[in-house]
Amino acid sequence: MTDTARARKMSDRIHEIVAEALEKRVKDPRLGFVTVTDTRVTNDLQHATVFYTVFGDAEAKAASAAALESAKGILRSEVGKRTGIRLTPTLEFVADAIPENAAHIEGLLRTAAAHDADVAALAAAAAYAGDPDPYRHDEDEDAEVDATDAEGDAPDAEPATPEPSAADQR
Repeated sequence: MTDTARARKMSDRIHEIVAEALEKRVKDPRLGFVTVTDTRVTNDLQHATVFYTVFGDAEAKAASAAALESAKGILRSEVGKRTGIRLTPTLEFVADAIPENAAHIEGLLRTAAAHDADVAALAAAAAYAGDPDPYRHDEDEDAEVDATDAEGDAPDAEPATPEPSAADQR
């Protein structure tokens, strides 16, 4: 039986432990400016995926990834000591794509703003295709009503038929 609430709590705890251990315990010179962004733990608490970002170029990112792989054992033992669970989860480090996604979204927003400005410029210079006011007004409606009354469009009344008298019914 899985307990997702416990997995979420363990994920938050592992996030704190790994971030603190990277700051204080791991002394690898290859490790750049690493930020732990998220941690996800499977429901059976056997595997933890730690997402991180690195400030710097591609070379700094590759060196930091190698440093994290070499420090995986130290970090796992630290997680085991500080969580107190029976089975310590395995750690997997995955570079988070948040900065790249944010830059992509920023670019999309810039192009959308440029298109909006182009549409606004076109709308400001636009002119009506026909008359400026193609709708009828009250004086036009009054003229139509007078014309229909003059033509006599009212239905003709049927001639009245006399009701049969009592003498006719005999």
